[in-house]
Amino acid sequence: MHDPALLHERTRLAWAGCSEHWVFAYGSLIWRPEFDAQERRPARVHGWHRALRLRSRVNRGSPERPGLVFALLSGGSCRGVVYRVRREAAQEEFERLWAREMPMAVYDPRWLPCRTPQGVVQALSFTLDRHSEACAPPLTDEELLDVMRHASGRCGRTLDYLVETAIALRRHGLRDREIERVMRLLRREGLLERG
Repeated sequence: MHDPALLHERTRLAWAGCSEHWVFAYGSLIWRPEFDAQERRPARVHGWHRALRLRSRVNRGSPERPGLVFALLSGGSCRGVVYRVRREAAQEEFERLWAREMPMAVYDPRWLPCRTPQGVVQALSFTLDRHSEACAPPLTDEELLDVMRHASGRCGRTLDYLVETAIALRRHGLRDREIERVMRLLRREGLLERG
């Protein structure tokens, strides 16, 4: 288990030492970044992939019926978006981002090389250790459908979170075969409108 205060301070100091402040978005940060970005680029991270494996017991689920949100797990690659934060607002934006992404200190923040059309940038990314208690095991389609039907928390349903992410990826011209497969499954099971 991380010491939340130590992790925050170590990451804050590393962020402060950056010449440019980039954040890699792979889930809800794509469709709800909540910070004023000076620049946005499509990006690919190698060695990590987007997976609907982080248990959510507050925002998208409850302790009795945990929901799921995306995390970066080791292996593969992930297409997303990098945002460059304005230098003059970097520290304030860091605190807002930290409060949003790290209230329970579940993620492992790290700087990952993100390939963009204009070159590689080092971006703050929120990854998840597969051995973390918050990391759900791979689910069968039936287990996933059960989560989609029933998991809801203070920010809404897991189902809505997944749909918003799928729409945002499409809007940015990004493909995620697993998300597309799950969306087809949800349509087939009548949980989404066809189209």
